[in-house]
Amino acid sequence: MSPLTPAELEQRIRAVGAERYHDKHPFHRLLHTGQLDKGQVQAWALNRYCYQAAVPRKDAALLSRTADRELRREWVRRILDHDGGGAEEGGIERWLALTDGLGLDRAYVTSMAGALPATRFAVEAYVAFVRERSLAEAVASSLTELFAPSIHRERIAGLLESYDFIDDTVMAYFRRRLTQATRDADFALDYVKRHAASRELQELCVDAVRFKCDVLWAQLDALHHAYVTPGRVPPGAFRPERTC
Repeated sequence: MSPLTPAELEQRIRAVGAERYHDKHPFHRLLHTGQLDKGQVQAWALNRYCYQAAVPRKDAALLSRTADRELRREWVRRILDHDGGGAEEGGIERWLALTDGLGLDRAYVTSMAGALPATRFAVEAYVAFVRERSLAEAVASSLTELFAPSIHRERIAGLLESYDFIDDTVMAYFRRRLTQATRDADFALDYVKRHAASRELQELCVDAVRFKCDVLWAQLDALHHAYVTPGRVPPGAFRPERTC
């Protein structure tokens, strides 16, 4: 098969998001329309912390593999965006401001002791993918950020409107990602379009976006199974009746 044009490749990638991005998940709809109780929102924020904390690790894994100075210079900003640097507090700290605001003990959140087993497996699968696949696939797996700004805008509006235990001070993570995600996605999409030259590698990059959508979807599957379906919280996982 002949290679896709850059425009065709971008179209294929965007089609994956239109079909599979986790804004279509039932748990997402429940969260954004105010149909969860506080304990269920706490469970979501606590489990999502596992993903937030893993993002700098997967980005460091990518950096360690490349001799491309342009890629390293751009990609290192992602680590600083999450871990913080200089006057920038970082996305992980902003996420902890959210869990603080929801009444969760910070040490308990950062220990990840209450996270669902499926959350941990999904997150570590993503880190392993970035560490082991080709650089083009690793970069492509980040391209769910193409679809992120719309979900962040919806999340800000939906959570503030729907839950009296959430206020604007804990929405800082999502507000900051409105600009960061767009910047990161633009670079990553351009990189993939320039470096995925063969049809085989292009198809692998599309599959990488599909894989990342599956990682995000699996996390919401686990939350829905454990916290929306009665009696399904696995041993050792966070239970909404506890706040520490």
